[in-house]
Parts: sequence; C-alpha cells; structure tokens
Amino acid sequence: MRFTMLALSAALLLNTAPAAEVPAHIGRYTTTPEDQREINQVVADFQSALKTKNIRQLAALMLHADIPWSSPASPETIRKIRAEFEPNANGLRAGGFHDFVRFIRESKVPVEERFYNVKITQDKHVAWVMFDYEFVEDGKVWNYGVETWQMMKNADGKWKIGSVWWTTNMMAP
Repeated sequence: MRFTMLALSAALLLNTAPAAEVPAHIGRYTTTPEDQREINQVVADFQSALKTKNIRQLAALMLHADIPWSSPASPETIRKIRAEFEPNANGLRAGGFHDFVRFIRESKVPVEERFYNVKITQDKHVAWVMFDYEFVEDGKVWNYGVETWQMMKNADGKWKIGSVWWTTNMMAP
C-alpha cells in the first residue's frame, strides 16, 4: 500500500498517470509508409536546396514565406535586451525565412546544414520533425543545436513546413 501511494504521489507530481492507467489510445498515430517517405523527402530536399542554393526549391517546401522561423534568444539575453534598450523584446528576430533566404542567396561560400538523429512523429495531416543539426559554411561548422519543424499536409496532398525553431550553440573561433 505504501509503495502504491508513493508511486501515485510521484505520478501526480510529474503530472502523469501511472503506466497502468494510461489509456490505450495514447501514443497511437495515424500514419502511412507513404507519408513517412514524403516527410523524409522534404528533409532531404531541404538539405539539397540549401547546398545548391536553390531558393525556389527551398521556398516551395514552406507552407508560405511568413512561417515562424526563429532561434529564440535565451531568457537571460531577453532580460539583458529589455534592461538595456528594448523593454518589449520577446527574443524573436524579425525577418525569419526571408532573411535566411537572402543570406543563402548572397553567401559567397558553400553552405549546408547537416542533420543527425532525425525523428519524425506524424498523426494524420500533422507532423513534427526534430533533429540535431550543424550549420556549415565553407566546410566549417559555425553553430549547432536542436531544430524542430512543424509540418502539415496541404489540400494538394503535399507535406509543407509550417514552422522552424532551433537552438543555437556557437562554435569557438
């Protein structure tokens, strides 16, 4: 009895139910091998478009050009920016995908993004893609972190990237 109460208390603290009480439908997703292949193809096409600086192909992978696209600043950085000059700073840069495309198009050196540990979770017409990445310019890793995409299958049956969020860890010079 004491063990059961401790397990239940721990589950409540973690805001989860004990494993035996998780409904059977939790963790079940509606997915098909075709959808998984198509999502993986978007991942491959993204990397290819970046490497070849094919801006049109890159844009075609997006739901639209104004999707959320950011590496949010840390809470510490936001506090510093607010204290020094912008009291309403939220840690998100303006420009998003448009600035990224401009950077890729204007770069004089080869650019690529390498993905590792790609994990896709899909349920019906919505998917989440998460991976570790390295951003490489002219053969040198400049930053790395975790990147996530939210994707949706549009009315034409095509998987599109609806948002891109990532962490940024700069490499030492």
